[in-house]
Amino acid sequence: MINLNGTLYSEETAKLSIRNRGLLYGDAVFETIKGVNGQLFFWEDHYFRLMASMRILRMEIPMHFSMEFLEDEIKKTIRAAHFDKHSLRIKLYVNRKEGGKYNPTNHEVDYFIELEAIGDPFYTFNEDRYEVELFKDHYIYANLLATLKSNTKIINVLGSIYATENGYQNCLLLNDKKMVVEALQGNLFLVKGTTIITPPTSDGCLRGIIRKQLIEICKTLQEYTLEEKSISSFDLQKADELFITNVMIGIQPISNYRKKVYKNEVARVLLQKLNVKVRLAS
Repeated sequence: MINLNGTLYSEETAKLSIRNRGLLYGDAVFETIKGVNGQLFFWEDHYFRLMASMRILRMEIPMHFSMEFLEDEIKKTIRAAHFDKHSLRIKLYVNRKEGGKYNPTNHEVDYFIELEAIGDPFYTFNEDRYEVELFKDHYIYANLLATLKSNTKIINVLGSIYATENGYQNCLLLNDKKMVVEALQGNLFLVKGTTIITPPTSDGCLRGIIRKQLIEICKTLQEYTLEEKSISSFDLQKADELFITNVMIGIQPISNYRKKVYKNEVARVLLQKLNVKVRLAS
């Protein structure tokens, strides 16, 4: 079931124009949201990130684009698809309306919502081997645009191809200063002793929803200190733990990087606390 500007379509009948600016120029932003039994995880954070992204891209935000309106549209789509009792990956996609070439003639927006049923309702701990490598063919430029969930993700596509071809479960991306920024599908955290480190957004990492939640959780831990600071490739070798975060998996521990084998004790504790936060908010 697809919701296109408030009208519901089946996947077979839903159509996007070949002049869609997201398709032609990457002139679009999106949010990937986890939903369980009709409830949206961290919806307020998603909404405000979407609004901030639209403002940065100079899109005209409709007066009716309130948090309640978009939540109702998502839930309308869930009910129509009979997914009220499912765990879901929800994509809310917003693009500038057709018109113009690079220079748009219209700053109003279209949106669509799509759903995909998934497995676990809450975040589960994965202890399987999870090996990563640096992706060094292309770099993220450390600027404000790099922090957005925009439709221009070609580095992530190429990095995913590289990971698959070389037998890695994920790759870590570098910025133009050769600092480690994030993974292909999420933010990166590093644990060394009693310090938990994650790259600052000024390095070009995504303003991740789970990143934000974990920063808040880490600040409540008496036995650990949190630092937002740059991570070098040498820091990876010295770390006790590495893990990746995003809204669909929660926390994914990294088991191997080159010859280094990592623990996962802090990741396990943080995942438990994250699930508590999710349950309290549901």
